[in-house]
Amino acid sequence: MPPAAPILQVSNIEVVYEKVILAVHGVSLTVEDGQVVALLGANGAGKSSTLKAISSLIGAERGEVVGGRIVYRGRDIVGAQPDALVRDRLVQVLEGRHCFPHLSVEENLIAGSLAAGGSRQSRRADLERIYQYFPRLKERRRVAAGYTSGGEQQMVAIGRALMARPKLVLLDEPSMGLAPLIVEEIFEIVGQLNAHEKLSFLLAEQNASVALRHAHYAYVLESGRVVSEGPAEALARRDDIHDLYLGTAVA
Repeated sequence: MPPAAPILQVSNIEVVYEKVILAVHGVSLTVEDGQVVALLGANGAGKSSTLKAISSLIGAERGEVVGGRIVYRGRDIVGAQPDALVRDRLVQVLEGRHCFPHLSVEENLIAGSLAAGGSRQSRRADLERIYQYFPRLKERRRVAAGYTSGGEQQMVAIGRALMARPKLVLLDEPSMGLAPLIVEEIFEIVGQLNAHEKLSFLLAEQNASVALRHAHYAYVLESGRVVSEGPAEALARRDDIHDLYLGTAVA
């Protein structure tokens, strides 16, 4: 049988802000169905711009894709409406978590199910599924999200995305501002979701050590360009990747 098509194929895209600022220069990447792919690089390397180009959220920041193709599940999605992409099961978790602070944890999660539709019974089943992966959220489900910890808010943001029943999750800087133990817990859950549900992830991350432990494949960005790529295990063994582009060393 012929090999299955990638769930996401980004080909030579260019992203410009306010018609003049070129932020992403000819980036190409592939996410195979059921794969975790890491997009690594320092702050300002173009990781978030690449994710927002894929999810069509780039327009909210006066940016646009001016070249290249983005093919998701066999369809070119450059210029697609963000809500249409969510209905097609492509969901982004933004950097900084962005919970609704005055809504409870459970209300935040339910908000993520609105795009997926379905009955109240199916929504309850989805909630219980999220609580199995994030038992802490079940304990805190009646608490206003604004009164939860940073790690719990990141879990809420990921759980809310999962309520849309995605096929591909774009996860932007999940470790930012979190304690190392919480970071490990979140990445372990990402690994479980990938292993148990074959959910695909494209995650942008500065913390190369943790990302490479949980990814199958990785790309390194510098100044809006892909400067290296390869299987995550192979990149983890390359000290030059960390020293030159990330400024860290593998633990």
